[in-house]
Amino acid sequence: MGDMHDIFNLGREALQGVEQRLGMSRRDYLQFCATLAVTMGLSKGADAAVAKAIESAKRPSVIWLHFQECTGCTESLLRAEHPTLEKLILDVISLDYHETLMAAAGHQAEAARKDAMKANKGKYVLVVEGAIPVKENGIYCKIGGQTAIDLLKECAADAAAVIAIGSCASWGGMPSTGPNPSGASSVAEILGKPVATIPGCPPNPYNFLATVVHFLTFGKLPDVDKLGRPKFAYSRLIHENCERRAHFDAGRFAMEFGDAGHRQGYCLYKLGCKGPETYANCPTLGFGDAGENNWPVGCGHPCIGCTEKGVGFTKPIHQLAKMANVAPPAQYARIVEEQGKGASFASAAALAALAGAAAGAAVMLTRNLGLSHAAEEAERAKTGSQPKDKARV
Repeated sequence: MGDMHDIFNLGREALQGVEQRLGMSRRDYLQFCATLAVTMGLSKGADAAVAKAIESAKRPSVIWLHFQECTGCTESLLRAEHPTLEKLILDVISLDYHETLMAAAGHQAEAARKDAMKANKGKYVLVVEGAIPVKENGIYCKIGGQTAIDLLKECAADAAAVIAIGSCASWGGMPSTGPNPSGASSVAEILGKPVATIPGCPPNPYNFLATVVHFLTFGKLPDVDKLGRPKFAYSRLIHENCERRAHFDAGRFAMEFGDAGHRQGYCLYKLGCKGPETYANCPTLGFGDAGENNWPVGCGHPCIGCTEKGVGFTKPIHQLAKMANVAPPAQYARIVEEQGKGASFASAAALAALAGAAAGAAVMLTRNLGLSHAAEEAERAKTGSQPKDKARV
């Protein structure tokens, strides 16, 4: 990172070049860096380090592989606005191989990949989108005559960092759903070592961008959890930050799609929302720069748990979630209590009869307890034993 004083001593002249490259004002650029720093959970002042890294560091070479997937992760990245894709790949990173976005094809595309890997040996970032099939020696996915298994291992051998983007690459995703005829597997399973995983179907592009910028700024990937997910994005349950959480706590649930509760934005737990057992920052970040409600629950559909292995594409969409930290009580008060009309003479008499019976039962219980105690004392007198409490003393 260089000298700390130099990193945080950012003047207007140092930012003029990056302003022209990114087409952003100095104010907007620093705001962008601050947003990334906050997203990554960095300490106060780290936005200056991010700005310095983007302004002066060599753009990292990125090799992006596609395997068993729908290209939804790339489509999500295409819709990022801060910065837009062309500024991202031309000014922040150097996207040297990406089958969907590159102009080259066939032999030219493979030659570009190999040239980039050779020129940036030990320094490039490998991004993998899609699961890797392993059955029948990997014949279900081939690119340029190589199986996905061989291509992944070749590209990962000299990579400075490996990032699995999307649920398919992170843990198998939809292709690995039973019976999984192709043996779809995750990147970590194939490489046999931990990798940074950014699950989601698709994941938020800013989680990926923040991870790459963290590498660019500090020379390493961000802290991850036991599943390889960056903690800044996957350390909290969706349920904890959901805008419908207040309705959950108050016992207000949508019971079916389109009912009054659903239209009023009530909690979707009883429709199968997996937010209570899924870790992600979906409710706090949103998707596609189209507003804070632009995510499944915000649009009125239960979370399906796509970032969580064993939940997304495994559990039925409308099956109740397993509460990871707090369970709803067995019974809630009704949302609207009906107005009482007073007790009739008959109901009052019935209630009095029930009360009398309960009182009589209490008297009998007390009497029986007394008899039991007397019998116990008589037996103790015969045997000469001490009461249990006194014997312990």
